[in-house]
Amino acid sequence: ASLDNYSTGFRKNQLADCTYTTLDITERFDNWIEKFDVIFHMAALPRIGPSFENPTEVVDVNVKGTVNVLEYARKTKTPVIYAGSSSFWGGVYKNPYTFSKWQGEELCKMYEMIYELPVTICRFYNVYGDYMPTDGEYRTVLPIFLEQYKNGEPLTITGDGEQRRDFTHVDDIVDGFIKCGEAHLDVWGNKDVNGELFELGRGKNYSVNEIASAFGENYPTKYIDARPGEMRETLCIDTKASDIFGWNPEKDVVDFIKENYILEK
Repeated sequence: ASLDNYSTGFRKNQLADCTYTTLDITERFDNWIEKFDVIFHMAALPRIGPSFENPTEVVDVNVKGTVNVLEYARKTKTPVIYAGSSSFWGGVYKNPYTFSKWQGEELCKMYEMIYELPVTICRFYNVYGDYMPTDGEYRTVLPIFLEQYKNGEPLTITGDGEQRRDFTHVDDIVDGFIKCGEAHLDVWGNKDVNGELFELGRGKNYSVNEIASAFGENYPTKYIDARPGEMRETLCIDTKASDIFGWNPEKDVVDFIKENYILEK
């Protein structure tokens, strides 16, 4: 089952064999009687840039919303897998988005310690893949490049383009999430994953300039002002997810670009 208010998603991406319910996590729903085996909590207002303009809404959704999810989980005795953010490593006070996602992590830790709720935190690293939003303020660098490339426009690179990102394919992220959830289902409060924090990253990073070059060495680019609050580098070096539940990301972002989008093979 999926609970979503579609503030950033699209109903056209729904799967036929999944039940969808429209729900806003900023409103309490802990009296809802439906029970799940495990909760994968991914609901959030994402992205660093937009968070500077609407910090109240970001905190409301990402912090208050997480409390509401955890309260429902506590009352229904349901394990929670929380989607954290690798932006944590850039400093939790650098922008409202990172702060709010970190506060969500702290709430998860509190519920695990006080209420003994089985909770696991999985930090995502620059997720990409099919169905990425290609317009609106919540786009990341890759879908921006893809849309510009499709339209024959120069790729806009912020700053000097030497900032590096660990891009992780959505299929690998889902695989890690599922493996973590299965560990909870195998043993209630599984000590291997309960209260733990896992970094879900490819373990390899590219500069934005290198990503632009994947569209063609001679494809035109345009440098624009750097964005506030952005990290200089993300790179997952933690191997705990692999060591504990055998997660091994396989897909590479440059291969993804060349195999799916480059017009000249």
